[in-house]
Amino acid sequence: MNADMTSLDWIVLVLFFVVMCLIGYLSTWLIRNTKDYFTGSGKMPWWLLGVSHHVSGYSAVAFTAYAAIAYSTGFTVYIWWAVPIAFACYFGLFFIVARWARLRTRFQIQSPLEFIATRYDVATQQILAWLGVLLKVLDVGAKWVAVGLVITTFAPGISFPLAVMLAVALGMFYSTLGGLWAGTITDFTMFLVQAVSAIAMLGFVLAQLGGFSAFWTIWDKLPPGHSDLLAGEYGTWSCIIGLTIANILGYNGGTWNLAQRFIAAPQGKEAKKVAFLSATLYLIWPLVLFFPMWAAPLLFPGIPANQQEQSFSMMVIKILPPGLTGLMLAALVSHTLTMTTADATAIASVLVRDVLPRYSRAIRSYTEKQSLLLARVVTFVFLLLTTIVALFNAQFGGILGLILGWFSALLGPVSIPMILGLMPGFRRCGPWASHLAIVSGLITFAVIKLGYLQLDFGYTILLPTVVAFVFYAGSGLFNMMVGNRVRPEVDEFLQGIASDAAAQMCSDTSTDRLTSPNDRMCPENGALSQNPAQSGYKPDSMSS
Repeated sequence: MNADMTSLDWIVLVLFFVVMCLIGYLSTWLIRNTKDYFTGSGKMPWWLLGVSHHVSGYSAVAFTAYAAIAYSTGFTVYIWWAVPIAFACYFGLFFIVARWARLRTRFQIQSPLEFIATRYDVATQQILAWLGVLLKVLDVGAKWVAVGLVITTFAPGISFPLAVMLAVALGMFYSTLGGLWAGTITDFTMFLVQAVSAIAMLGFVLAQLGGFSAFWTIWDKLPPGHSDLLAGEYGTWSCIIGLTIANILGYNGGTWNLAQRFIAAPQGKEAKKVAFLSATLYLIWPLVLFFPMWAAPLLFPGIPANQQEQSFSMMVIKILPPGLTGLMLAALVSHTLTMTTADATAIASVLVRDVLPRYSRAIRSYTEKQSLLLARVVTFVFLLLTTIVALFNAQFGGILGLILGWFSALLGPVSIPMILGLMPGFRRCGPWASHLAIVSGLITFAVIKLGYLQLDFGYTILLPTVVAFVFYAGSGLFNMMVGNRVRPEVDEFLQGIASDAAAQMCSDTSTDRLTSPNDRMCPENGALSQNPAQSGYKPDSMSS
């Protein structure tokens, strides 16, 4: 058995990262403008986007923080982590995800927030943009922490700060060059590598436990409660419900890098296939990944609590033969790289398309070449900021503190105006509704964090989202009760993404952006303006 990384492991690892860099470089051949960089010009195959959506939905956090939970509590991690995500993706398949692709085919959007100025107003767009960037700085910072822990476990001679900076440097290289194309192709390559290494890991673990029958015989041998569906701090109904709601919002577009996977689909029907493939993988693949983690207490009993985040990496080093250990480390590191670089590309799309042009007349007049260069610079700077968060992660509560305590809790209030704003049932929820949802959710989160409300962990995730939804939906209900009208632009916008046929109606002849100074997106269907004031329509006080 392997006691440490061998020369063969390092060769495999280096070769894999060379391949990743090569993919990033070759992807530049597919990039001519920001449309290619951010959305692949809508030419990406659904199966590539589906695998990318799945892979981009989790990182090395699954093999560190979640591995520790699997070691200490057992099967429940599958119930409260994988199942809610799969349900969220299946839900979005029927109600949400197709609308993202239609936004691109109908209105030529390139960023997930490009429609917000028309659906609500410019102020809402800027609020969501800046809050979303802040959230992603924290989220991606946590991912770098996880990958740093993995690297230092496999290679104890590398310090944690150096491990983080090496991973960030690699991610910066291929993501700033190749954009979404580089990200999705790398995702698919990484998934294939992960499949080989994870199946090998499963085989070696089963062999040590007595063969295939170990799938159902280990549970009686594990510590009490490890076979329970609900156990531990996170295996509660409040936590499952909270995470399910957060996942419905996040995995269907509230998390911007995942929205990009739907936006890049050729049409709405392909976006549905993306969601279906990702959801199905979430039901099946975690069973392969987590079985070794569930079996770890039998193979490596007595790992101290403060080292359990490294339990999976320790198993890999001890169980896999030379070569496969390096392959597994490559898979774990690249898993985080794909997610973090996907986030960076999504953040860059929002900043370059929706934020920076509002503050700089020069940027508004940039050529395609200049905009592409700006996109790459913004991607680089964002990753640099996340590195700082990673190096000071203890101040935010560590990995789980960042992922669950901050990101999941704040995702709902920020995502509600985005996701529900695409749904015709919430057409009466206008700018005031979005502002009230965001502010009420943030205040609720602050009250909980400051200790004024003593709640179990599940409710700290659930309550800010519920409060935000009540204010958002309540504002729309108020508008309906008092007879406030819906702006014509909002109705036309929602009708334009109601079906693939409606979205395709004028996309072949119109190249204007949704937020272009030119108000008329589809001359035959009327104007869609970026700001209510442009239309000359003056709704009542809280109307949308």
